[in-house]
Amino acid sequence: MKITIGSDHAGFPMKADIVAHLESLGHEVTDVGCHSTDPVDFPDVARQVTDRLLAGQADRALMVCGTGVGAAIAANKRPGIRAAVGHDVHSAHQCVEHDDVNVLCIGAKIVGPWLARDLVSAFLRAEFSTSEEYRRRVAKLDEMDRQR
Repeated sequence: MKITIGSDHAGFPMKADIVAHLESLGHEVTDVGCHSTDPVDFPDVARQVTDRLLAGQADRALMVCGTGVGAAIAANKRPGIRAAVGHDVHSAHQCVEHDDVNVLCIGAKIVGPWLARDLVSAFLRAEFSTSEEYRRRVAKLDEMDRQR
């Protein structure tokens, strides 16, 4: 799977561990930054991550910031993006299965590296359900995007 990952300065230290985990699982990873602990604005990174996803250059994306919340807010500003904060394994896979989430946002100040690896694995193994109820709901989300 092609994965794009980005972080702000708060997520930068954890991102390296996640990239190594992704590569160990055989995924193709593109890291769009940031590349140090120097302050950076998460909306700028979210734009780079979502640009690649919307252009079809990635199958899914990950963002790492302090809490995951700012990254999710920024990513969700883009039509066609469904980003969710994932701090527990159940939500990390269910957000894909029920809501067709394509960007998982992780808070480096909330979870440790071992849990982050589990979250990423659960997110990437998950597939969007074929159940009519979930497909209907995501179609309504898509319609909301078109009305922006």
